[in-house]
Amino acid sequence: MKKRLTHYFIPAAGLLAAGCRLDAHAPTVDVVGSYFPAWLVCIVIGLVVTIIVRQILIGLKLDVHLRPAPLVYLSLMIVFTLTTWLMFFQN
Repeated sequence: MKKRLTHYFIPAAGLLAAGCRLDAHAPTVDVVGSYFPAWLVCIVIGLVVTIIVRQILIGLKLDVHLRPAPLVYLSLMIVFTLTTWLMFFQN
């Protein structure tokens, strides 16, 4: 029984590892000597830009027209996050 399970797991492990390239590196950003994943930096930038846009919309009194507001701001954050990723880490 144990030998049969091994015959199934070895090919499965090979298929799972097939997407891993040895020469590929995860995109990281050096921030004050510490390396952070690039996706984390993009999310923080997307959040900051969304907060700034929200403040601008409140100042222009356009925020009352945005319904449902949580969905609008979540969508804005996703757009800004993905735009940041495409601008800086597209390769």
